[in-house]
Amino acid sequence: IKLEIPTVNLDGEVTVLATISEVVVALDSCAMTWQKLISTALEAQLTKVPQGNGPLAEVDFWRERNDTLSALTEQTKLPEVQKVLEILQEAESEHIGELQLVLSDLRKYQGEALDNVKFLSTLERHLKNLTYGTGFKVVLDTIPSLMNALRMVWTISRHYNNDERMAPLMERIAWEISTTVYKAVDLHTLFKEDRAAAKEKTAEAKSTLEQWKKCYFAVRAQIEAAGGEQHWEFDRKSLFEKTDYMAAVCQDLYDILQVIIEEFYNIFCPELKVVTGDPKRIDDLVRGVNGLTSPMEELTFDPFSISSACDWKLIMAEFKEEVENVKQIFVRNLKDPPLCKNHPPVAGAIYWSRSLFYRIKHPIIRFQEVEELLASERGKEVKQIYLRVAKRMKEYEDQKYNQWRDGTEQILPLLLKNTLLTSSVTEEPVTRKKSVCFIVNFSPILQEIIIETKYMEQLGFPVPALARHVALQEDRYFRYTNGLKNMLDRYHKLMATLNEAETKLLDDHIKELWRVFKSGHRRLNWNSVGIGDFIVQCTQAIGKFESLVHQIHNNSEDISNKLLFIESTNLFKFPLIKNGDELPQVKEFFEYIKCERAKDVAHMVREYTAISQLLIKVEGRVASTNSGRSPKLTSYYAYWENRIYQVLTQLIVKNLQAFNAAVLANVPLFQTEAILSVPEIILQPNASEIDKMTAQCIRDCVEVTKHFVRWMHGTCIGCPPQHVKQDEVITFSFYSDISQNPLIIEEAVLITQNVHKLLASLSKYLNQWKRYHPLWKLDKDIVMERLAAEKPACITFDEELQFYMKVAQEVTQQPLIKDEQFIRLQLAPLAYAVQENARGWVVSLGKLLNESAREELFRLEEKIQVGVFRSV
Repeated sequence: IKLEIPTVNLDGEVTVLATISEVVVALDSCAMTWQKLISTALEAQLTKVPQGNGPLAEVDFWRERNDTLSALTEQTKLPEVQKVLEILQEAESEHIGELQLVLSDLRKYQGEALDNVKFLSTLERHLKNLTYGTGFKVVLDTIPSLMNALRMVWTISRHYNNDERMAPLMERIAWEISTTVYKAVDLHTLFKEDRAAAKEKTAEAKSTLEQWKKCYFAVRAQIEAAGGEQHWEFDRKSLFEKTDYMAAVCQDLYDILQVIIEEFYNIFCPELKVVTGDPKRIDDLVRGVNGLTSPMEELTFDPFSISSACDWKLIMAEFKEEVENVKQIFVRNLKDPPLCKNHPPVAGAIYWSRSLFYRIKHPIIRFQEVEELLASERGKEVKQIYLRVAKRMKEYEDQKYNQWRDGTEQILPLLLKNTLLTSSVTEEPVTRKKSVCFIVNFSPILQEIIIETKYMEQLGFPVPALARHVALQEDRYFRYTNGLKNMLDRYHKLMATLNEAETKLLDDHIKELWRVFKSGHRRLNWNSVGIGDFIVQCTQAIGKFESLVHQIHNNSEDISNKLLFIESTNLFKFPLIKNGDELPQVKEFFEYIKCERAKDVAHMVREYTAISQLLIKVEGRVASTNSGRSPKLTSYYAYWENRIYQVLTQLIVKNLQAFNAAVLANVPLFQTEAILSVPEIILQPNASEIDKMTAQCIRDCVEVTKHFVRWMHGTCIGCPPQHVKQDEVITFSFYSDISQNPLIIEEAVLITQNVHKLLASLSKYLNQWKRYHPLWKLDKDIVMERLAAEKPACITFDEELQFYMKVAQEVTQQPLIKDEQFIRLQLAPLAYAVQENARGWVVSLGKLLNESAREELFRLEEKIQVGVFRSV
């Protein structure tokens, strides 16, 4: 981000520069640019957030903000920038206040970023250990020192001493700690590792999570004991809910490894094979024990996620007490059972019930293999629980099935009588309402019945004959609904391409299309045999309508291209610079614009005339006539005539704006001369003539619209000239409306004012040449007579001659070209005239000196002759 320094000359005193309007205006513009640039940079920084979930992302975030804002702040300290601010402050600019506010915000946010980077840097080593440390020992050692460093930041920092800043950072640290545990403790591999190493890993993971909470409360106690104003109390749920939950899961895993598996393996040791004499039976039991952890190794969810807490608890409950737990799950979810993906509600509920049944049935079958287990008191108790739960599940299945069968037999015939289509309006659709939509009227309940029927048969339940018949027709219904949907999608997409004028234009054709839709909307239902034929008829009708729409859109595109050509025409084409830097004279400049404009207008009028022929082509396709007067196209003609008016208005506005920009730009387009017309110094042509030529050029630009003849009402045919009086003919064109447009009037006045100001500025510049007025204002003859009468000494003549020669030389050193905005002022004729006047004075003084010298010579000769005569 770079602050552009203004190109104006800032040499000089601030108080002096603040009085120069050109300087202040340029600096004002610069100040507005700076204000927008800095505001945009601040907004961009303030909307950014750290990229990543860990704490290092926050360090990087503040470091990046500090780098960006520091670079921008340093630019504002540059001497050139400071001088601009001083000049605007001295000139009491209206923009300096806003700029100062933005600069104040920049300094504030840069200071905040610098302070945060300084304090966060003290944490960076600990945070890197937390993020990249290998093994839990590094993390365990890092947490206490990190928390002490956070306490120091909380106590000293100006910005990280409140909940708004510190709480998110603490949450990121909690996230990093939980992520470290999550990566290390992987249930897919944990139970395949060495049991001692796995047990140690889960213990360390739990200690790490607990250390985080323990150190937090230790620092909190230290801060409260210090009696500071800020209390170390953040949202505990955000900080510890996940880590506490993960610690509990780690404890569960530790228990499984320590109590269950290890104790089982101690029981089924190799020595037991020798004692029992049945090694195969012992091996089977060991495989059974190994199978206890299989559900945990094949989890489809994240056990450390709080959102999966119920799933994890379910796994643990199954592991510890399979039958009793299944009963609780069944009772709890009777009304809203969890469904597998793609399962319908009723069959899915029955599937869920049976899956629970098989889960409790499996351990019973395993127990039956060891008769003494079921023969024990505990075995008999478990068997009774199993039978009660199984009976309850069977009753649940029967209830669900009976309700579904009765409901299906009642509602299915009604659903099949639904019409194929429904619409977004209840009455006959109105053509010009583009928002009218047709919808495939295939009930989701009907789709659900089909799926339920298929699953019920898989479950072994008898299904109603009609439901079975409908289910067998699923592919047919799918083809029909898909065909109808594709057909309607094509129709709606086509209607969305029509604007209001095109909708009115195609009113009859849309009604005809709806007539084809009507049978599916009123008569045909899902029992009908003509659904396929209906889809074909609708598709053909849409295709025919689509072809017509494409033809109209092609014509519209042709018309739009012609209007785009008209709108983009340059009505102020400037002559090219010839012979290097030689610019055209004023009259030549405006004459060139006039000639080029005439050529372009002729081309524009040809394009405009062709629009009527394109509309007649549309008329032929829509109304089968080619008169240009079709009543069906009245609104369509009006639509395009309004578009033409808008295009012509935009054409004039854009060209006037472009010409005004050229007037204000510091690029000369033509040249004028400054001449001496005794006794005045004037422009040639004079300012008044340049004003008139500019005004006439502007009028000619607006009067271009006179060439665009309006259409007769309700047609696309040009209105013929109207004879108002005997010798007066009026042609109706767009000029009468466009010339009264306030925006065009305002732009024309603005150009005139800018040119007038420029000419006034040039005239003011020529005033400095008035110091040479005595050269031509004084009468040389009278001055010479007076000087001769005074009989001055030679030194007087020398002084006068030196003065006029110096003037002649001084003029040669003046710049002979003055470029101001779009005018180049040639000063050579004026300089030559001043030189000639100065030389004239030199010649007159020379003649006078010559005559004076001759008279003196003659008098001297007379004296010499008289003296000689007397001596004789």
